[in-house]
Amino acid sequence: VQLVESGGGLVQAGGSLRLSCAASGSRFSINFMGWYRQAPGKQRELVAGMTSGGSANLADSVKGRFTLSRDNAKNMVYLQMNSLKPEDTAVYYCNAIHGGIDYWGQGTQVTVSS
Repeated sequence: VQLVESGGGLVQAGGSLRLSCAASGSRFSINFMGWYRQAPGKQRELVAGMTSGGSANLADSVKGRFTLSRDNAKNMVYLQMNSLKPEDTAVYYCNAIHGGIDYWGQGTQVTVSS
């Protein structure tokens, strides 16, 4: 499974960005897809994730601001990020778990200026 992310960039606080992740290499719906982020000097953390059955979870820090969606037919996952804050600045990584194996994208930088 290969993951390709897009949609990162620089935005002012209060702005919005939409991240997309496309998974290829599997004919079947991927078990889990989601987004992690890693800020400088911090551990990578789960932002949001969703199973192919639609069960989702979001980090408390992004609830009410971020929305995760999936297109199982296309094996794509989207992260709509609204009301962005400087503390959301990080490299965002797409993650997929399929067949018990973890897959990662290359990461996309999100920078929120104050």
